[in-house]
Amino acid sequence: MTSFGLLKRGIIEENPVFVKLLGLCPLLAVTTSATNGLAMGLATTAVMVSACVVVSILRSLIPAEVRLASFVVVIAGFVTIVQLLMAAYMPPAINDALGIFIPLIVVNCIVLSRAELFASKNNPFKSAIDAFGVGLGFTVALISIGLIREFLGAGTLFEIELNTNEASHVLVMIMAPGAFFTMGALIMAMNYYRNKKGGADK
Repeated sequence: MTSFGLLKRGIIEENPVFVKLLGLCPLLAVTTSATNGLAMGLATTAVMVSACVVVSILRSLIPAEVRLASFVVVIAGFVTIVQLLMAAYMPPAINDALGIFIPLIVVNCIVLSRAELFASKNNPFKSAIDAFGVGLGFTVALISIGLIREFLGAGTLFEIELNTNEASHVLVMIMAPGAFFTMGALIMAMNYYRNKKGGADK
């Protein structure tokens, strides 16, 4: 598969959220705003690309018996680096909003699955492209849900106030049920598009 094909697969065809339904815990928790979603997506992508490249380089040296444990150690190392960088350079409000979900990237099934299913079987370049595509797909999902929830629930986009009429704000959208409603609506729209495109191709 070409590099473009790997990117497209991670973003659209095998989107970790809208297709695979993975990584839902941080997605539902941090997407109260598009800014939080962007920060979480970029952090996860950085960890995934770095970890998958290292796993790919070391794949022939890691014994099969400790394969998964080794992957977790590699991922944990990069999560620690990303967490320290975010604490040093990110605005405190964003860092506080993401909270425990940055350390929990260590056990994010998206990251571990790419290390196990792809990076451990392919060269570093392909592993980096695959991880970047999946990370970008995750980031797109986080931002999409964050944009909708933030606008409908608070009348803002990326914390820029657009709707000052508080009476029109749908507060449930920035609560936990709003995340499920938004994710369900986007999955329904994506499935409708895919089914319609599949029917047109026949």
